[in-house]
Amino acid sequence: MSKDALVAAVKQIMSQARSGDAEGSYEGYKNLFSSPEFGANKPEDQRQALKLLVLAKRTGAPSAVLVEAHRAAIAPLTALVSAHHEPEDYEMLGVCQLVAGDEQAAAELFRQGLTLERERNAGSDLCGRLMTRVSAL
Repeated sequence: MSKDALVAAVKQIMSQARSGDAEGSYEGYKNLFSSPEFGANKPEDQRQALKLLVLAKRTGAPSAVLVEAHRAAIAPLTALVSAHHEPEDYEMLGVCQLVAGDEQAAAELFRQGLTLERERNAGSDLCGRLMTRVSAL
């Protein structure tokens, strides 16, 4: 998948969300993240697309389609964590695990991300978010 194709897919998904079709946008994310071509994109481009779903603010219980979209994001995020060890990837993977119902895995990922981020910049916003996530579990 080229960067142009990725951008077009994300624009389509965002258009669905803005028009009020949240469930359709979640289905779009699920299809995007499940695509074998998604992993061929640069890590920073993958992260940008993943953040739009995973770190979005939501209220209420997640729908089945939203849970499936988060489950689809687990594989590409696991690959990013394994290859790059970026604390933000740990946070996103932890959020996906949490939405998918695995609090224990989420807590461990948040702790690992927090350890890495404390070594880099203990005063960062990410460090604060990860501390909040760890304490919530």
